[in-house]
Amino acid sequence: MHYDIATLFSLLLIQALALALMLPLLLGWRDSRGARLAQLSAAAQALGWGLLMLLPEGSRWGATLALGSLSLSLSLLWTAVACWLPQRWGRLLSWAAPAALVLGYGAGFGNYAFRLAWSNGWLGLQLLTLTLALLQPAPRVPAHSWRWRSLLGLSCLLLGLLTLARGYLAGFATDTLPSFTSAHPLNTAFAVMTHVSLLAMTVAVLAAWRGETEDHLKRLAQSDAQTGLCNRRAFTQRAVDMISMARRYDEPLMLLMMDIDGLKAINDQHGEAVGDRAIALFAACLDDQKRLGDLVARVGGEEFAVLMARSDQQGPTALDQRVRKALAERAPAELGFALDFSSGWARLRGGDRNIDDLMRRAEAALYTAKSLGRGRLYAEPGLESEGPGTPTASA
Repeated sequence: MHYDIATLFSLLLIQALALALMLPLLLGWRDSRGARLAQLSAAAQALGWGLLMLLPEGSRWGATLALGSLSLSLSLLWTAVACWLPQRWGRLLSWAAPAALVLGYGAGFGNYAFRLAWSNGWLGLQLLTLTLALLQPAPRVPAHSWRWRSLLGLSCLLLGLLTLARGYLAGFATDTLPSFTSAHPLNTAFAVMTHVSLLAMTVAVLAAWRGETEDHLKRLAQSDAQTGLCNRRAFTQRAVDMISMARRYDEPLMLLMMDIDGLKAINDQHGEAVGDRAIALFAACLDDQKRLGDLVARVGGEEFAVLMARSDQQGPTALDQRVRKALAERAPAELGFALDFSSGWARLRGGDRNIDDLMRRAEAALYTAKSLGRGRLYAEPGLESEGPGTPTASA
C-alpha cells in the first residue's frame, strides 16, 4: 500500500483540529485541571501542524512558532499527566524544551540540517520524558490507570524514537533525509505513528478524566461536603477494619465523641452562615490535632467522632485538650467569639458487636458531660473519669 506523505500530513492536521474542537465539548472546562491542560495541549498541537502545513515553506518565524507550539503541546500534556499521576519525573526538562527549541531553531534557521536535527532532537526528548512520566510507578492512583498509561506511553515511546531517528539522519546524513515531506520510509513511519499517537492521546485523556471523575464522586459519597471529613457512612465502613485489626492484635481502640456547645444559639444570634463557619473551624482544629492514623468524621449536625487505634486511656484526654487549646486560639480571631464543646469517650470491649455499640456508650458519656454543665470531657461508666475539660466561654 502506498502512503503519500503530503496526504498523511494533511490528514494529521484535520485530526489535530478535530481533537482540539471535540475535547472541550466532551470534557468541559471547569471541573478538571488535567482536562483543561489536555485541551490546551490539543489546541497547541493543532496550531503547530496548521502553521507547518499552511504557511509558505521557508518562513523563519512561522516555522519557529510552529515547532514551538508542538513542543509546548507536549509540555502541556506532561503537566496534564502530572495532574492525574502525581510526583512525575521530568518537569524541568519538559518545560525547558520549548524555549530551547525555539531559540536554537530560530538562530540556526539558515542551516537546514541543524534546524531539523535540533527540533527533532528536543521533540524526541520530550516524548521520551513523557513516556517515563507515564510508565513511572504510581502507587497512589487507581490500579486500572495502567491501561491508558501503557497505551499512551507505548505510542509516545515509538514516536519519540522515530523523531530522534529523523533528527539523527537530518544532522548526520542529510542526503538520506533531504526534506520534511520527502518520500522516505522514516518520514512515512513518523507520519503514521503521529496519527496513532493522537488517537492514543484522545483515548488516554478520556480514560484519565473518567477515572478522575469517578474518584471524585466516590470521595463525595464518603465525605462531608461542609468540612471535608468522613461522613457517617464512610466512618462506619472504615471502623469495621479498625475494629478487626484491634481485635486481631489485641490492641486498645478508643472512640471520642464531640459535640459543639450552643450551636443553635450561635445560629440564632449570628446567623446560619456564621454557624457553618463555626462547624468548619471546629472540624479544621480537630483534623489538625488528630494523630496520624486516627479516623475523624462528622457524624451529625454538630457531632463529630474520632476513632483512635493503639491509644491508651490518656489518648482521648490529650486530643480533647489539644482541640480546646486550638479553638481558644483561633475562634476569637476567626469568629469573633469563643467556641466550646463537650466530649465523651469509650473503649472497645469484647462484647461489642460493631461500631454502633461503641458509639452508644461514647454518646452516653457525651450526654453526661453536657448535663454536668458542658465544656468538659467525660468517660463511659466503668472507666476512670477524666473530669471536666478546660473551661471555655459558653457560646
